[in-house]
Formats: sequence, structure tokens, C-alpha cells
Amino acid sequence: MPAVLSARIRAAVAAGCAAWTTFACVPRGSSRAEASADAGKGGSQADQTTVALASAGRDPTRRAAKDPALDEPWSDDFERTTLGEDWYAESAVWTVSGGQLCGRGARNHPVWLKRRLPVNARIEFDAISASPDGDIKVEAWGDGSSGATGVSYRNATSYLFIFGGWKNRFHVLARLDEHAPDRLQLVVDPQGTDPRTRPVIANTRYHFKIERADGHTVRWLIDDIEMIRFADPAPLVGTAHDHFAFNDWEVPVCFDRLVVTPLGS
Repeated sequence: MPAVLSARIRAAVAAGCAAWTTFACVPRGSSRAEASADAGKGGSQADQTTVALASAGRDPTRRAAKDPALDEPWSDDFERTTLGEDWYAESAVWTVSGGQLCGRGARNHPVWLKRRLPVNARIEFDAISASPDGDIKVEAWGDGSSGATGVSYRNATSYLFIFGGWKNRFHVLARLDEHAPDRLQLVVDPQGTDPRTRPVIANTRYHFKIERADGHTVRWLIDDIEMIRFADPAPLVGTAHDHFAFNDWEVPVCFDRLVVTPLGS
């Protein structure tokens, strides 16, 4: 990204942080779990799956560009026993069970919907974390094919939405790098009165809504409460920024009742 463009983004986010005192702009830094994994370099099942795909000669990037465009409402209730042809999984940890899409230990190797999103769309779904650590993660307007190439997810192609990340300490909307210093976040406060800063409660179903209607402003809502709004001065659009994915770091998570609705030009 050109330095001037990056500076504009930082300035825009800084202005937003100044306006919204609940938000915080934070320094880079891996979570404790990520740091431990980085030290081990043992290679998770997700990592091994990515290597296997490459060895088999599959080219997911080329495949994603050929995915059909989503130009009318599309839904998935996961009422089946297999992932199906509408999804591309970067890891073998993603399975369908009990009418839900579930994963654990994906280590930022997502499962991508094989549909190309329009620039403006609304994405809705239910999500559950089975852990008190929370950490429910999804991506929107990404490339439809890739995941982390290292332990820390600094090479995303999308907007990242992390609910109860870093052991239920932050709710985060990040652009391309979940550790970016200009990410927007809410600091979790279990004793606070602001409904946006409540922690994720294990085994509780949450309804997510992610929306972009004007080509550049990304809104994230949980149970119809707006968490974070980001007016991106350099919006992620076009090739390599037109897919949606469910993601995960370590905790067991499940997703259900996905509905994607185009919102016009």
C-alpha cells in the first residue's frame, strides 16, 4: 500500500478514535497464545492442510476468481452432514454437524463462501463460542482463497471482525491486519453499562450483521446493537476483495443461518 494512502487511513481512523472515546487504537502485538505457538512452530492441522493443497497442485486463488457472482439473496442453514460444494476450506478442522458449521484450532485458516460478494451487501448469521475465551472471528470482502501464512494474521485480504478476541478482552474491526495499530476496537468491560463492551458468554448464540451500503462504510452489529462503524477512505473492493469467510484461532466455534443480501450499487 502506498505510504500516502496508508497515512490517510491512519489519519481517518485516528479521527474516529478521537471522536469515540470507547474505541482504542492499539499497538501491534501477538496474543499470548499466538506467541507461544510462534515459539513452537510445530505446525497445526490447519497448516498441514494448506501444505497438502499446495502439494496437490490446487490453485485456490484462480478458483476464487471464477466463483459465481452473488446478485440475489443467498442463504445456508447447514442442515446436512458435509460442508458441500459452496464452501472452500483452508483447513480440515471445518465440519458440519448438528445443523451448524463448526471448527476448532483453525489458526486463521478460514472457510470461504464460494460466491463473489457485491461491493454493497448485508451478511447475517448466528455464532456461538463454546469457550469463556470468546474469540468469534469472521472475514468480509477478502480474496476467497487464502489464510494466514504465519502464526499472526498480518496478511489478511479482508475486513476482520473479532468478537471477544485475545481471551475476551477486545471486540475488533481490523483492515487487512488484525494486529494493526490503526484497528478499531472496543475494550471489554464485564462491569460496564455499555452493551457493546460486554464479554462473549460461552455457549450463547449471537446474531451478527455486517453491512456496507455506500461503497465504503462498514458497519458491524451484534444482536442489532451497532458495535463499530468504519468509513474506509480506501475501501476493499473488486478482485481479491469480494468473498466472505468464517474463521477461528483456537477455541471451538459454530456458525448457522447465514444470509447474504446484495444491497445494490
